Amino acid sequence: MLQCTLSIFLFRRNKLLLRYSALGLKRCYSTDIRNIGILAHIDAGKTTTTERMLFYAGKTRALGEVHRGNTVTDYLAQERERGITICSSAVTFPWNGKRINLLDTPGHIDFTMEVEQSLCAVDGVVVVLDGTAGVEAQTVTVWTQADKHKLPRLVFVNKMDRPDANFEKCVYELKTKLDAEPVCTQFPVKNNEGHLSIYDVITLEQLSWQQKDYGRVYQKTKLEASEALRDLQEKRNELIDKLSGLDDELAEIVISTESFDQVSNELIGKAIRRATCQKKIVPVLLGSAYKNIGIQRLMDAINDYLPNPEECNQIYECFGNDLAGKVFKIVHDKQRGPLTLVRLIRGELKRGMRLTCSSGQAEVVSKIYEPLADEYREVSSVQAGDVAICAGLKSTITGDLLTSSHTSLKNAQKRLMKIRGVTIQQHEDDDELSVDQEMFAIGAQIPDAVYFCSIEPPSISSQTAMEQALKQLQREDPSLRVNYDAVTGQTVLGGMGELHMDIIKSRMLSEYKIDVDLGPLQIAYKETIKSPSTNTLSLEKEIAGSKQNVSITLEVVNDEVEVFCLDKSPENVQHLKALRPRILQVVRKGAISALERGPRVGGQVVDTQIRLHNVLVGRGTADSFIMAAAAQCVQKLLTTSGTRLLEPIMALQIVAPNDHVSGVMADLSRRRAIIKDVTTKGEKNKMILVNAPLSELSGYSSALRTISSGTASMTMQPCGFSEMNSLDETLAIRRVQGLE
Repeated sequence: MLQCTLSIFLFRRNKLLLRYSALGLKRCYSTDIRNIGILAHIDAGKTTTTERMLFYAGKTRALGEVHRGNTVTDYLAQERERGITICSSAVTFPWNGKRINLLDTPGHIDFTMEVEQSLCAVDGVVVVLDGTAGVEAQTVTVWTQADKHKLPRLVFVNKMDRPDANFEKCVYELKTKLDAEPVCTQFPVKNNEGHLSIYDVITLEQLSWQQKDYGRVYQKTKLEASEALRDLQEKRNELIDKLSGLDDELAEIVISTESFDQVSNELIGKAIRRATCQKKIVPVLLGSAYKNIGIQRLMDAINDYLPNPEECNQIYECFGNDLAGKVFKIVHDKQRGPLTLVRLIRGELKRGMRLTCSSGQAEVVSKIYEPLADEYREVSSVQAGDVAICAGLKSTITGDLLTSSHTSLKNAQKRLMKIRGVTIQQHEDDDELSVDQEMFAIGAQIPDAVYFCSIEPPSISSQTAMEQALKQLQREDPSLRVNYDAVTGQTVLGGMGELHMDIIKSRMLSEYKIDVDLGPLQIAYKETIKSPSTNTLSLEKEIAGSKQNVSITLEVVNDEVEVFCLDKSPENVQHLKALRPRILQVVRKGAISALERGPRVGGQVVDTQIRLHNVLVGRGTADSFIMAAAAQCVQKLLTTSGTRLLEPIMALQIVAPNDHVSGVMADLSRRRAIIKDVTTKGEKNKMILVNAPLSELSGYSSALRTISSGTASMTMQPCGFSEMNSLDETLAIRRVQGLE
């Protein structure tokens, strides 16, 4: 079955490449590049691992430490003060003849958008686990994100020098919690003094690091005949046996030699690479980044097991030798202005080049830099498969596709459609040939805001500067929502959490010198209708001598699938079919816009479907009048049917000592929390899994530290919305109105 599946895959791949060759297109990738992201739960050691990579690659002369605030990738003042990663940063370094472009990402749920943006630009990821904690809440989140982008991955089990580290537990949780197929290429071993070294399963060697030279050099020792060697040989045979069941080439060699002992280390490495790139397995390595153990072998594994750009993004072959690049992040520099991070997929990017983004805007690349966090080394050009920082791109936003010209983009789509066997005759006269969203666009889905608050400048004279600063911050961070509330006349920010809002305020002061005032944090409630309702609205008005006349009948019903649809009843279907598509589009746009603000607390109306029964439009009626009529009709329906509030629910993972668990549980019960599970974590701690309303968790981290005398820790992330009872709903409305 496996061989048949692999044969079909190779046949389809070769057939696709033959079609590209028939179109006269050439490949132009470098196999010596690795574009990777590093993902983990907060405090698992991502940034420390990245700093060691830079040090051993010769990019830095001293080891950066998070607790000292001197790391390369955590360069923002807020990151160094708090000891956490807030913004993903790109670094480039050489290792053993390969060029590694690495994106260090945040581990806090408030900045999950940074992870999403980064995954759009990499070919593989390294997931770092805390050897003492295993698979944690945010580990599951980033793993799911990597699954969505279909990225192969390695796992590095960090902090294995600590006495409470448990390698076997981490591997078990990879299987059970992440449904992965871990393949251990290393195992830990400690001497009598507790010093960590590593057994290499493939080479049957013991690897030891000395701390006197910061782990630059490590020793390889062949194991002598002993019980340890026999155990390691058995693990090597198990590794070959598992790989031969997944890789046909290795299976043929094992069958022909009828022995595992005849399988060379090189053959095992190639089999691991093929299975990893096909996402069948996840190689597992270990070490201690803080103690400078295992990092060089992790870098070797990145080179050996993760794919190069030539093996990814093959759909962009339709661009031929024309330029194609993905914009995955934008940052603002005080001297250089907006800097655009681009993953170049096809062609060559040169300084002074004129580009076209997918929105149609023309841009000119004034300078190109090699990424090293907030340090920049100017280069004249960048080859396909590489990552670069471009200066001078003013209109480009995250998710844009950069091409050499609009004609190049149209030609690429025509080639793609031809390869797919789709006729393009119907598009020949279309000047606005749309981009294939599935293949060409990388814009990540922006998560819903869970908090919002008003923001005010220190004075009226600072209003313009504040708006400009927010515009730049929003361009950097798409998860930051900036809206103007016409009812209150305030600027309203929406974000992912308390920390997110606090960081925005801090950056406004430190980077833009604007001491803004944030209003009290408000919960981002949503609304849904109580019952179906139908209404007909007729509007007639004369505007500038032109008579405007609209009569529209709409219905709202509970439905989670489709927001707007046409009524299929016999008395209406014929009339609706006869309507011009433009009229339907205008009605749809106006009706859906009314769902943005519900009648109770102004929350977005969800799980609601609008059905169009009938619409009559007088001659000469403007589209804006039709749109306004549709919006008014929906607003009346929402008021008539009434709405219920939905509150955001957070999933909490609390680790507390056994002595304080009862106090933590009692406090949670007062916060309307639902205890999902309580499990043992180590010898002295319990892990409590909880779902609780966000409205009850304001300042909870401080309260938890007080209850546990500073010994408990927690993480939380959104897990949907839930209906409220009438009493809690009344209290929520009073809080929103400022009455409590």
